[in-house]
Amino acid sequence: MLLIHFDGFLVLYVTTLDLKIAAFYVAQLILFEGIYLIYHLFYKKASELVLNNMIMLLSIGMIILTRISLAKAIRQFIFLTAGSVLALLIPVILQKMSVFRRLTWVYAGIGILALLAVCVMGSYSYGAKLSISFGGISIQPSEFVKILFVFYIASMLYNAADLKQVAITSGVSAVFVLILVASRDLGGALLYFFTYLMLIYAATRRFYVFAGGLGVLVVAALLGYRLFSHVQTRVAAWSDPLSVIDKAGYQICQSLFAIGTGGWFGLGLNQGLPSKIPVVEKDFVFSAIAEEMGGAFAICLILVCISCFLMIFNISMQMKDKFYKLIALGLGSIYALQVFLTIGGVTKFIPSTGVTLPLVSYGGSSLLSTMIIFGIIQGLYIIQSDQAAEKVEKPAKRSDTDGKKRKKQIQS
Repeated sequence: MLLIHFDGFLVLYVTTLDLKIAAFYVAQLILFEGIYLIYHLFYKKASELVLNNMIMLLSIGMIILTRISLAKAIRQFIFLTAGSVLALLIPVILQKMSVFRRLTWVYAGIGILALLAVCVMGSYSYGAKLSISFGGISIQPSEFVKILFVFYIASMLYNAADLKQVAITSGVSAVFVLILVASRDLGGALLYFFTYLMLIYAATRRFYVFAGGLGVLVVAALLGYRLFSHVQTRVAAWSDPLSVIDKAGYQICQSLFAIGTGGWFGLGLNQGLPSKIPVVEKDFVFSAIAEEMGGAFAICLILVCISCFLMIFNISMQMKDKFYKLIALGLGSIYALQVFLTIGGVTKFIPSTGVTLPLVSYGGSSLLSTMIIFGIIQGLYIIQSDQAAEKVEKPAKRSDTDGKKRKKQIQS
């Protein structure tokens, strides 16, 4: 991992001879090693696999963003530093505080108000209201609200999942989704709705609920196609991009050209033309990676992402506390669907949804929210490890006590 990071920045420096790139590499190396050091000192029971995957994805993201735009990469690094601090504090907070399961309506209230603020005051970006700007800084609240959304559903259903509780949860969840639809953020609405389905199914264990939700999703997709012109544009670009290459299909065509040109082993950093793809640093960063670093490297990147959400699902299955189990499942579902939507969109497997690749794409809100998610997952893993250790210790103490009693009986 460290060799790939070093090699990437060595190539970038050699091809540009820019000392800023060398200094930037050293700053990243210090941050990554600092994260490792803190985890190994204070969180010895943390998941090494989750930590390694997180750093690997971050290092790949910093390499390709530096290649695309050094200024944007530096800006991303600032958010990465802030996100690292948050991610390192979250496991302690989760261990010390048990109030999170009682904040049900706080999660719902804050989340709905934040989404409403975007719907009312947000600015349009590629046909949807996604962010609010303050003093030149743009914030995308839906990236953080999705975490509150998971906590809301988990706190509603961990104790009881009867018809009344499911109905209330579904009604409030529908408010979240409908506000996103009103903001024309259909990618976000899909993400929230699918996460809701996963959590409802896990809590109720009724497959017909999940199947019915998928049916509703299909109907909603058809309605969205009829109602929103930017959705029709994206579907047209997906179905036959070459026929509309001068307009709607330009972005996806350039993405496919980049992936095809890169081949298995890539053209090499600074040897391709990723800037030909509009918004390449956000939605289509995977195409830039495939073009310059190769299809084999891009497949390995996908495998790292798969490893991440399989580990998160594994943590969810091992958790005995249903509240924590639902949180891990919800956050894992969000991560998995984001990866699928991003890579599926740039490879023309599905229509583009405007969702970013977690930890790799450019975007402060996306990076911060994903770092928070990984911090929560590490906290849950530590809690699960502590619970497993307690179970091992209790039988050992009982056996010691039984042995002492038998010894006294023999002596008497």
